[in-house]
Amino acid sequence: MMNYEIFKEVVKDKFKDYLPEKYQKMEVKVNPVNKVNHTLDGISLVSKEPGMCMSPTIYINDMYEHYKQCGDLQAVLQTASENMVNIFEMDMARPTLDYSEAKDNIVFQLINTEQNKEMLAGMPHREYQDLSVIYRWVAGMDETGIQSTMIKNELAGQLGFTEEQLFNRAAENTRRLFPPVVKSMNEVLCELFMKDGMPQEVAEMMIGGIPEEQKMYVITNDRGLQGAASMLYEDRLHSLSMKLEEDLYILPSSIHEVLAVPVSMGTPESLAEMVSEINMNEVALDERLSNQVYHYDKDLRRLSLATDTPNKRLDGIVSEPPMVYETKQSR
Repeated sequence: MMNYEIFKEVVKDKFKDYLPEKYQKMEVKVNPVNKVNHTLDGISLVSKEPGMCMSPTIYINDMYEHYKQCGDLQAVLQTASENMVNIFEMDMARPTLDYSEAKDNIVFQLINTEQNKEMLAGMPHREYQDLSVIYRWVAGMDETGIQSTMIKNELAGQLGFTEEQLFNRAAENTRRLFPPVVKSMNEVLCELFMKDGMPQEVAEMMIGGIPEEQKMYVITNDRGLQGAASMLYEDRLHSLSMKLEEDLYILPSSIHEVLAVPVSMGTPESLAEMVSEINMNEVALDERLSNQVYHYDKDLRRLSLATDTPNKRLDGIVSEPPMVYETKQSR
């Protein structure tokens, strides 16, 4: 079985052979694509026809996972070419984006700063603790999912928005399009049990009564997608802390949600150790948010970092300054 680098070269060389005739004149390009928390190798088709600016992209990394499972290079290339054609035809049929509608559909997302330095260099953003606020344009949303695109520098320029304008728009739009939700873990588990067909009274009995001061709370949005940004709404943190009559520790469980617990539940160091262990073992790399723990002060109404552990990256690489060695000169 080929290793990844050889596989990538073979795909680059053979991919066009599996495309229909009308795509043969297009150029195949392989470029690194920065995604949240990692970089993928994208393969795209670029039309040489004037006015044709679409260049749909699929990922060689996904193709390699398929190859490792089936061991059949031809089947992988055939499936990937069919996927590319489907994406290209959907893009052709999709209405042209109306830039005038963008102002009402810009939302924000939280990602890890250290892990995404390269990507952040090419997009408007603002830092928040060890995280960064980035912006997305929601182009479509229904019961099947959400279509959105990251706003990079080029698109921000086309829209005519500064970072401050993007933030102000997103602060309003995100609350409207993806209303923040704060639920106890008991409520979340009860809903899951009931979704699987369990009667409500049985579900509530299964969970049992946990004292309010020992409960864990989930902070997300009504879609449960990229809901960690709901921690930016300080009023929600304040309401919860006042209800519990305690400050809060915020645990970043993923880009989709964060957890809140009363500070009496444990030390920030022990909680950070738990967060890091869960991140590394149970959360996909592209969904990890942070290994740190945050403290919300209900009196000051302020969120700050409660820990500063060295594992600031999310891929297991410890971010440390390079070591400096002193050498003695011979005389």
